[in-house]
This record gives sequence, structure tokens and C-alpha cells, in this order.
Amino acid sequence: MKNRIRQLREEKGLTQEQLGEMVGTSRQAINAIETEKSEPSIWLAYDISQAFGCSIEEVFLFGESPRKSRADSSRRDNHGNQAASI
Repeated sequence: MKNRIRQLREEKGLTQEQLGEMVGTSRQAINAIETEKSEPSIWLAYDISQAFGCSIEEVFLFGESPRKSRADSSRRDNHGNQAASI
């Protein structure tokens, strides 16, 4: 899932560590979310959006992303083969 965390964080003059402290998580977690290596829980996404004074939809862009969702990557057909995306 794409996001605007880096842009919003830099506009506010925050480091990843400072944002992490504001929302109760680590710098490493913020980095992983910012670089799309990880997706936040809905609660963490909410806290991040509140830290920026935005809605979740303004921070997290729910369109296409090169990273497949966990659901897509774990779907298998009846023979154990990777199923086609819906």
C-alpha cells in the first residue's frame, strides 16, 4: 500500500524516530511502513494519520501497489498451486 508518510513527516520536520515516539512504535517500524516493506495495523495507521492531522485516506493510498497483498500472495488453488489474482 502506497503512502505519503515521508512527505508529511518531512513537511512537519519530524524524523522517523520522532514520529515513532508520537505513535508508540519504533523508528524501524516507521521506516518499514514508509518504504512499503510492511503495512501498519488499522490502529497504527489511524495514529499516524492523527499525528499529521489527516484522514487515513490522505496518508495511505489504497490504489495499486507493486507489492501484492498478503491475501493475494497466500491464495492457492485446490492443488497447492498459486492461484490467479481475482
